[in-house]
Amino acid sequence: VCLFSLLVESFEVTFTKEGEICGFRIHGQNVPFEAVVLDKSTGEGVIRAKDKLDCELQKEHTFTIQAYDCGEGPDGSNMKKSHKATVHIQVNDVNEYSPVFKEKSYKATVIEGKKYDSILKVEAVDADCSFQFSQICSYEIVTPDVPFTIDKDGNIKNTEKLNYSKEHLYKLTLTAYDCGKNRASEDVLVKINIKPTCKPSWQGFNKRIEYEPGTGSLALFPSMHLETCEEPITSIQASIMLETNHIGKGCDRDTYSEKSLHKLCGASAGTVELLPAPGNSANWTVGLPTDNGHDSDQVFEFNGTQAIKVPEGVVSTTLKEPFTISVWMRHGPGGREKETILCNSDKTEMNRHHYSLYVHNCRLVLLLRQEPTESENYKPAEFHWKLDQVCDKEWHHYVLNIEFPAVTLFVDGATFEPFLVTEDYPLHASKIETQLTIGGCWQDLSGHANDTETLSEPLTGGSARMTQYFRGNLAGLMIRSGKLENKKVIDCLYTCKEGLDVQLPEEVASAVKVEFNPNQSSLSLEGDDIESFEKVMQHISYLNSRQFPTPGIRHLRVSTTVKCFNEETCISVPDSEGYVMVLQPEEPKISLSGIDHFARGAAEFESTEGVTLFPELRIVSTITREVEVEAETEAEVQETVVSEEIMHNLDTCEVTVVGDELNGDHESLEVDLAQIQQRALEMSSSNVGMVITGVNTMVNYEQVLHLIRYRNWHTEALFDRKFKLVCSELNGRYISNEFKVEVNVIHTANPMDHANNAMVQPQFINQVQHASMDLSGHNLANTHQASVVPSAATVVIVVCVSFLVFMIILGVFRIRAAHQHTMRDQENGKENEMDWDDSALTITVNPMETYEDQHSSEEEGDEEEEESEDGEEEDDITSAESDSSEDEGGEQEDQQGSTRQQQLEWDDSTY
Repeated sequence: VCLFSLLVESFEVTFTKEGEICGFRIHGQNVPFEAVVLDKSTGEGVIRAKDKLDCELQKEHTFTIQAYDCGEGPDGSNMKKSHKATVHIQVNDVNEYSPVFKEKSYKATVIEGKKYDSILKVEAVDADCSFQFSQICSYEIVTPDVPFTIDKDGNIKNTEKLNYSKEHLYKLTLTAYDCGKNRASEDVLVKINIKPTCKPSWQGFNKRIEYEPGTGSLALFPSMHLETCEEPITSIQASIMLETNHIGKGCDRDTYSEKSLHKLCGASAGTVELLPAPGNSANWTVGLPTDNGHDSDQVFEFNGTQAIKVPEGVVSTTLKEPFTISVWMRHGPGGREKETILCNSDKTEMNRHHYSLYVHNCRLVLLLRQEPTESENYKPAEFHWKLDQVCDKEWHHYVLNIEFPAVTLFVDGATFEPFLVTEDYPLHASKIETQLTIGGCWQDLSGHANDTETLSEPLTGGSARMTQYFRGNLAGLMIRSGKLENKKVIDCLYTCKEGLDVQLPEEVASAVKVEFNPNQSSLSLEGDDIESFEKVMQHISYLNSRQFPTPGIRHLRVSTTVKCFNEETCISVPDSEGYVMVLQPEEPKISLSGIDHFARGAAEFESTEGVTLFPELRIVSTITREVEVEAETEAEVQETVVSEEIMHNLDTCEVTVVGDELNGDHESLEVDLAQIQQRALEMSSSNVGMVITGVNTMVNYEQVLHLIRYRNWHTEALFDRKFKLVCSELNGRYISNEFKVEVNVIHTANPMDHANNAMVQPQFINQVQHASMDLSGHNLANTHQASVVPSAATVVIVVCVSFLVFMIILGVFRIRAAHQHTMRDQENGKENEMDWDDSALTITVNPMETYEDQHSSEEEGDEEEEESEDGEEEDDITSAESDSSEDEGGEQEDQQGSTRQQQLEWDDSTY
């Protein structure tokens, strides 16, 4: 309620004769005033409010007032009225109300790095009616130490550039004052969000993506979206690159030998591996530095000073037939000199190059000189390809199909035609032998100055040295007879086992164009609808189909280009980078088990079938995993290790002789080659053992190893032979335990019986079953039972056992004699009282009857011993067991004799 003042318009009252004013009358509706006469004689009066006035309801009041006299007579008749006067009343305001903000709270969002003239405006109102008290004269930020200010009109602005990394959100408390210095009844909260500077980029991209082997495809960008900063986009292009150059030969591939890979990809036989892993059967690569850090992938390094010679007889391909050369090569920018990959040249004198493959000035050149012919015409001799791949320091796969005069080159599965073919005369007829070399070319430098290093002893007729050294890395160098025309085989040799993949949703398949490179290490997208484009990006995945992939990092990069309506203000999207971390696969433990010690008769070793070495071999592979197991309480989780059997391939099993090497004159390791070839395996043997190679299942390897036999046709001085078996997977990446087998030879005393027993042996039709039958009665539970002792040791053991049996018999005899002596004393004591018993005792005891019973038992024991000896000859009991049986028989015979003697002595005392 406001205080008020009355401003009454002055008026003059003209008195009648009577001279008195009796009252005033106010005209108007709902006029909150009344007029009261103060002095009738003078006509003075006052206007006063009937109730309290409120300025906020009505600031002014206007009405009319009229005076009247007292009239004539006592009843006041003929009362006179004055004219009407207008009254204006203004209500003065009192500052009774405080300012109030129009909103309960305020919010605003700003971008970092900018200074704003006004971030937002707050507004407060005052309910007072007067100008003075109803106006907001100032605003104030109550929160201290904030980089904001507010003016008298309520505009908030920042005093410095804001930094998103420093503060994401500011909360300010504000108040307001009216011109009467009255503060707002309630302060107001203002929230100001700091937004990072809008940078066009891909959002929702995880930089580290973990891939667990064996889980199939993994989405790389499941939550990815493109921030365009509200810029209108007309089209978008993106390329996704998976960098795998540091893995193996450019990406994750199976690391089997190149020869095995050719077979797996369907290439026919006849492939010769020129850079095999160093071993007993291929030792010419022993001196080359290798890179064993790439998942057992056999990579050879040539530093410009090394070259190797391939032994004679390894390559038998003639230039008259179609043939194929394939190689993996990584080569950097080269010099002006030739760098030879493969060279076949004269050993001496003429230094002619029959054929060679070399690099020169980032060109790949194949030299192919024709053999002497009747026509001495020019023929194609050098084929030149100018390729960027030759000098980019990256791994590439090269395949040359040579069918003279045509030569076709495949690089990473793509075909390239030679840009230059030069001709030359065929070679002249000559009887000079040739030398095949890798990493350089063999030349006879007699009489020629050359500063190249001599890598071998000088040959007769001059100084033989290597020239044209190669600098780079080579792997999988192969020569095979026949063309490799099948494009699928070439693609299979090159294709990676890892790469990018995308499953396009049907609704966006036509809106976005997708293209892959040949090895699926990169893909490109193109479209004009951002929403569809983002859906395709979210379906891009990484896939590694190897059972045991190479662990490590694969870098990932997304490059994007956009087009806008306004080219001048079009945004630029930076590259997004991350990596796929392929976790370490669970390494398999390959276990070989079976019978590791047994004996066979000499006749079996000398027979055409021989002795099966691994009749009950088992190959098992297991992995160990850590699994979470719920404990007794739900809050606890325990980890335990479990073993799980898995199936995978093997690529090599090697049987090695332990001890002296095999003497080819009277012993050998043999296997059924038809069974080997039926399972697409290969076998090579030497005087140190046998090697079976080829990618195949563990079951097939088991079956083949069951067939390996050992023969020895001069066993007179042979007592035992020991062998060792080791199998591996992925070119030696995973190796089994060493399974050792010892085979003992049983020499029989009677050669004729031995020969007869050998003749009745079953035929070696099914080697596995036959071996199982032979072992049925002789597989011994432990090493003591399984051990077979040489003849000298056998004699010592027999003597010891015989002495032990003698001592036992002697002890039993003495105990029995003492017992009988006691019985005789008791009988003598009763003799005087029981004379009639003498006859009875004499009648009942018949020592001859006891002797007959014992004699019959002795005959039965002899029959059993004969049967045991027959079984020994049939089942090949070890000599130790045979001697033990004889000792047991001797023991029984001694016991029977001593018992018979005791009975006779007892009878004699009775008489």
